[in-house]
Amino acid sequence: MGEQLAGFHTVWEFDTDSVLIRFERGIRTPRLFHVLGERRVPYEALSAVELTPGRKGSVVLRAVPRPGADPLMDAADGQLKEGSDPYRLVLPAERELLAEYYAEELRSALGPDAGRPAECHLVAAPPPPLSFKAYDGKARFDGESVVFRWFWTGASSAKWKAGDQRFPVGELGGVEWRSPEVFDGHLRLLRRGADTPGTGDADQDPASVVFGLGYGLVHESLPFAASVLEAVKAASPATTDGGVSPCAGTAAAPSVLTAGARAQARPDPADVADRIRHLGALHEAGLLTDDEFSSKKAELLAEL
Repeated sequence: MGEQLAGFHTVWEFDTDSVLIRFERGIRTPRLFHVLGERRVPYEALSAVELTPGRKGSVVLRAVPRPGADPLMDAADGQLKEGSDPYRLVLPAERELLAEYYAEELRSALGPDAGRPAECHLVAAPPPPLSFKAYDGKARFDGESVVFRWFWTGASSAKWKAGDQRFPVGELGGVEWRSPEVFDGHLRLLRRGADTPGTGDADQDPASVVFGLGYGLVHESLPFAASVLEAVKAASPATTDGGVSPCAGTAAAPSVLTAGARAQARPDPADVADRIRHLGALHEAGLLTDDEFSSKKAELLAEL
């Protein structure tokens, strides 16, 4: 697409195979956005695009990631507050026509597997080294191992008895993140092959650190969890049937649709005609210049 759409606190820059989401650093911007900075999301990582009315004279354009495509959203597991969702772009209501146009453009760019979970992560997590302070200890991840070092002021006697913990990524099967903004917030490491993974009180589990007021904040603990989850999935040694995991040894990176996939995703002539009419409406409303209208119309015609 080669264009950009600016909203409140966020700018989306559209490329041929992905959208670059850039977050502003400001007083009113969620701290999670400060940490993320920017994220490149391949269209193949998306399952749908939504456009809904927002609050106080705004509209919301939201890209919906495929399950398994983004370690950050997988770790969050639906616990993020609406304002901290990195896939939401909030725009003034007067730009609704323009938002609708880009929503249609994104829908037309979705990959052929949009309706299925992704086998591998397609969006990169924040890179290690990462660390944060929990209530009962400090968590650190260097890309190969997770280390928990207990605080004598907060750690339970069970954790002191177990001592500081080190967990190589290859021994882990997943991560459980419970938001610090709800009761019993914690980060728990799930061991690979454990009979009862992720059970028991996190306060007594040496594979967990617990959050509390001012500890394990979302913008610190969630990127940490996502980075560990990405490494765990990339280190997965085998599939359930004994074969090599398709994600083993890989890292999330922007993906380019193959020629065959592009052919399957190509819109039919009637759809192109509808989009050209929509372009004309935007042009007449003054939201597109003559040059922008002509250029975009030529791009659409070239898809036929």
